[in-house]
Amino acid sequence: MKKNVTIDDLAVMVSKGFSGVDKRFESMDKRFDLVDKRFESMDKRFESMDKRFDKIENLILENHKRRIEKLEAETKDLKELFAI
Repeated sequence: MKKNVTIDDLAVMVSKGFSGVDKRFESMDKRFDLVDKRFESMDKRFESMDKRFDKIENLILENHKRRIEKLEAETKDLKELFAI
């Protein structure tokens, strides 16, 4: 048996098809909000790590600078000692 579908019937079917879409989008929005919050938290952690790495890098560079200056002074003393 073939049933003729009227425009009103079609409108009702389409309406039923879209009835749950809003709820699914609301659910997705909530998930995206949670993901955004997680990314914000990660950004803060990375900023904190960057600051710590900068401090460590500066300490290492300062240590190397001191050691190089000491080696230069010792080399100068040795050159003077050997009259080079």
